Amino acid sequence: MPRRLAHRQGAAGLGWLLGLVLLCVAGCSSQGVVTPLAPWPPQPSTSPAPGVTVPPSAIPTGSTDPGSLRRRLIHPDGDYFGVSTWKAPSESETDLVAGPAGATPTIQEFFVGWDESFNPQSVRNSYHLGALPLLTWEPEGPSKASNQPAYSLSRIAGGAFDGYIKAFAAAVKAEGQPVVIRFAHEMNGSWYPWSEGNSGNRPGDYVKAWRHVHDLFARAGATNVIWLWSPNIVRGSETTGFASLYPGADYVDWVGLDAYALGEKTAGAVLDHSLALLHAITDKPVLISETAAEPGPEKAPWTADLFRWLKLHQDVIGFVWFEHTPTDGGKYDYRFTADPATERAFRKGLASLHLVHWPITAAVSTPPPAPTR
Repeated sequence: MPRRLAHRQGAAGLGWLLGLVLLCVAGCSSQGVVTPLAPWPPQPSTSPAPGVTVPPSAIPTGSTDPGSLRRRLIHPDGDYFGVSTWKAPSESETDLVAGPAGATPTIQEFFVGWDESFNPQSVRNSYHLGALPLLTWEPEGPSKASNQPAYSLSRIAGGAFDGYIKAFAAAVKAEGQPVVIRFAHEMNGSWYPWSEGNSGNRPGDYVKAWRHVHDLFARAGATNVIWLWSPNIVRGSETTGFASLYPGADYVDWVGLDAYALGEKTAGAVLDHSLALLHAITDKPVLISETAAEPGPEKAPWTADLFRWLKLHQDVIGFVWFEHTPTDGGKYDYRFTADPATERAFRKGLASLHLVHWPITAAVSTPPPAPTR
């Protein structure tokens, strides 16, 4: 079910980061020196030492081989800790997450509608924060209506938006570094205009639209994209499968699950059935591409159990926490920082994982360790 309100705002408003002389991945002092985020000490394996500056040369540039880095990011040596905040990728909002979490996010997720062009600053901001950019690309206009025939899947597949898609692909290619694109997520639900039951869409239209978009990117040479196909979980007695909506192995790099706890006591109760459905059609790496828990007595224990669940599923490469309130895009107050018990559960659980090295920019110059998954 939809769990966010009108959301696409803040990434374009972060242009001030371009003026930074130094890469501030954990919070910068007035002298431009990277300092630890109070009140927690940086983890030696994932954070710069106090007082160490990170030069601009650490930022990925077009001179780096994006293909090699892309392959290493697709098959990480640990778990991604991702976050979606209201104005992601935002340094100030990242600080508010990283401090209580005890670690800095390695994925920054943000949302772009088809009434918006590609904003390279969002990608650069994400890398400035030491994180892989995850762009959720929503084929709709500014309306939040679930029916938008102007953006029907058949019109997308038939070429009505080719000019827009080609321009977007060219801009992504020009940026050079890997970008995760999550196109038309939660397509198995009934709440978005790209669902096959809405906007005049018919069975089979979703796969045609996905493949058409993907092929236009391939023709443009935008090979730096990591394609993330992300259905919503199948909840309760629902029997809807994923197979008819899956674009195919040649069109997908990661598969995702959007999975919110709505009173369930365990992560398995939310995720197990849908993960089995994914495994029936693909062996691609799995990212929990949106997750959080609604307020209530089960929020803290469910959060703790999510990390136990992640440790048991080595095919799942991480998660993105939807750190929003009803005033900044969430249906509920989904923040792990909303109450002390959930914050403690989150911090303890995150510390138990083997996290992907932060900052992601280090992957450019540091040889990858031997794979562990």
